[in-house]
Amino acid sequence: MPLFFPTVVLPLVSAQFKCPEKFGSYEDPKQCDKYYECDEGKATEKLCPDGLVFDPLNRKVNKCDQPFNVDCGDRIELQEPHSNHLCPRKNGFFAHPDESVCHVFYNCIDGDAVESKCPTGLHFDEYSGTCVWPAAAGRTGCGEKQESLKDGFSCPKEGQVSDHGQVLAHPKYPHPNDCQKFYVCLNGVTPREQGCPLGEVYSEETQRCEQPEDVPGCEDWYKDNEEVKQLKGKKRKE
Repeated sequence: MPLFFPTVVLPLVSAQFKCPEKFGSYEDPKQCDKYYECDEGKATEKLCPDGLVFDPLNRKVNKCDQPFNVDCGDRIELQEPHSNHLCPRKNGFFAHPDESVCHVFYNCIDGDAVESKCPTGLHFDEYSGTCVWPAAAGRTGCGEKQESLKDGFSCPKEGQVSDHGQVLAHPKYPHPNDCQKFYVCLNGVTPREQGCPLGEVYSEETQRCEQPEDVPGCEDWYKDNEEVKQLKGKKRKE
């Protein structure tokens, strides 16, 4: 169900603003959350609910929207905020007031805050109003501890992106010294060591276990492994 934010109507008819058309809603040239409602060529000055801004390109009747959805351009001024402890403005999506808590945010509706949490490993970004990888959010001082394995491997903060531009939920990384092994980062943050079946090696290019001769640098990984030689001998006889 779409949220309805009542428009704040200012009491005076604007004598300065000239309506481009007899009817319609038009932005203020300086203040992003102020606009004018024209009726028979007379302009009534109005304000969006605190925290929302006016989008002249919005085709809806109510053109007030979240700031991250609107390009205010040179309209840099805003009304005075009506804030409380969790809501810097009465409406919008806001980060936790403790800067070290990066995965918790609040959806404020008319001053009432609803707490939400980002999926594991992601941080809330106020500029986009969404949860993103820590590197994209660019927040500092976050209190989340980065888990590491005994060999020192920890999941890179920037994550991995597929060929189609999608962020991989469980990215994989090659082991630096062992062609048979690789790492999986669950939800991008929790590292787990995995291994290919005996006789195969991990390919960073395909992100799968492949035959050694198909993976540059790992062609001779099993050359002195007697168990692999026996397996290959059995396959030839079969």
